[in-house]
Amino acid sequence: MRGFSFEEPRAWPVRTARKPQGGPISAEPRINERIRVPEVRLVGPNGEQVGIVPIAKALDLARESDLDLVEVAPTARPPVAKLMDYGKFKYESAMKARDARRNQAHTVIKEIKLRPKIDPHDYGTKKGHVERFLKAGDKVKVTIMFRGREQSRPELGFRLLQRLAEDVEELGFVESRPKQDGRNMIMVLGPHKKKSEAKAETRTATGSRARRQQEEHGSPA
Repeated sequence: MRGFSFEEPRAWPVRTARKPQGGPISAEPRINERIRVPEVRLVGPNGEQVGIVPIAKALDLARESDLDLVEVAPTARPPVAKLMDYGKFKYESAMKARDARRNQAHTVIKEIKLRPKIDPHDYGTKKGHVERFLKAGDKVKVTIMFRGREQSRPELGFRLLQRLAEDVEELGFVESRPKQDGRNMIMVLGPHKKKSEAKAETRTATGSRARRQQEEHGSPA
């Protein structure tokens, strides 16, 4: 055919991903000889301002005080460095972080389901569960389930939720007012006490009971 020619396919060069330059970024501050700047704004071990000094003098002061020179504000001009016992500082920081994680408590949402025409005994049982959850510092999602003709009487569910909120008002409050969600009506109760406070009170009460039992039984003479 006129004007038609066949050519061998070109071999296009393959691009390879460039390797990142340098090593991983360290989260640790630079200390002592790793601080490579001509001068620093020096802070003493008790927080006193020494002033801007050459790095060599700052290192000499650190050695004389048997402390470390730690760069605490590398982006400042000049960088800020502090005299401290870095090993002790890291240990105390790790202990504080561990204690913070131990004391951190996440609020849990529990759920209780009710029927609009619940009998008194079942209501008392469900209310007891709600009280227990609120005492523990947890939120409670209360769901009223409507079936059949009950769906035409949403006021029954609203009154039941209002009654429950009033019965447990010493332990919790209405965080989310009753609202219709399809065949259900939902309300969320929040605890007056935080989770961490509830856990602390539980530990205190447990310790008090153990001491009372020990005092009552005692050890034989």
